[in-house]
Amino acid sequence: MKEFGYRRAHDVPGALALLDADSGARFLGGGTNLVDLMKAGVERPSHLVDVRELPLDRIEPTADGGLRIGATVTNSDLAAHPGVRRRYPALAQAVLAGASGQLRNMATVGGNLLQRTRCGYFTDVTKACNKRVPGSGCPAVEGEHRNHAILGASSHCVAVHPSDMAVALAAFDAVVSYETADGPGELPLTEFYLPVGGTPHLETALPRGALITGVTLPPAPVAARSRYRKVRERASYAFAIGSVAAALDVRDGVTREARLAFGAVASGPWRARAAERVLTGAPAGAETFAAAADAELAAAEPLPHNAYKVTLMRNLVVAVLTGLAEEAAR
Repeated sequence: MKEFGYRRAHDVPGALALLDADSGARFLGGGTNLVDLMKAGVERPSHLVDVRELPLDRIEPTADGGLRIGATVTNSDLAAHPGVRRRYPALAQAVLAGASGQLRNMATVGGNLLQRTRCGYFTDVTKACNKRVPGSGCPAVEGEHRNHAILGASSHCVAVHPSDMAVALAAFDAVVSYETADGPGELPLTEFYLPVGGTPHLETALPRGALITGVTLPPAPVAARSRYRKVRERASYAFAIGSVAAALDVRDGVTREARLAFGAVASGPWRARAAERVLTGAPAGAETFAAAADAELAAAEPLPHNAYKVTLMRNLVVAVLTGLAEEAAR
């Protein structure tokens, strides 16, 4: 591991100033992804600016009935919060589906959003990777890609984003807040992750030097009846090969409102807008649910060894929506 300096920030302006003073510096939250990448030689910061002591560790209601989640809230605290469990249960389920208890105790909300892909070519510095070394190629296209993207990828990168939490946040129209030396800003989570295109090394729309300060969930009554379901290759701690965050408002057998997002199929959480349009105003039954899944997955462009994900995601969408509809009918 490359030698690096370490400084602890005590307020947001101080954190921004420390980062601005060194172009090679990086913010450090729980370190559950960044430190691993430093050990592998993928990340080589000259300084780490520890932001864990910043006053950003609270979950508070907003004036309009939503929730404001601070960037240094741990994943464990987020999943256990009564307001999250009651009003956005799919978010609590998504967080609990990720990592292990020990990692959730350390990992932060801001860091979770910024975690990087677990593609084996990215994490192996002896291999080419456009995300790590722009222009070097994407060996996953012809190589190992069983768990790679089927939506929104390009010939330059087919890696997927590993976050469970971000999938649920995308379904509920979360907004990311940040601070820079020039002042505060906001990004809808659905615009936070950049399309892959020809520049997979540019992963988010955050301005350079920005510090995530929190995530706001707008009021969403439909979210009170929501679920997150994750498919993985083993029952213990593992990253998803496909996941769905869904919410349904069903009245008299008809879907009045639907929220749907997919995970482990694209370079960021995939908001399933086409599926939502099919669901809204239609009978809440298996035929509609399958049609909604098909409408979203029509854009899929799988590679030879991950085409199974199209069928997996179709079945997963139908199963999750069926469960929600049955719950509404009780």
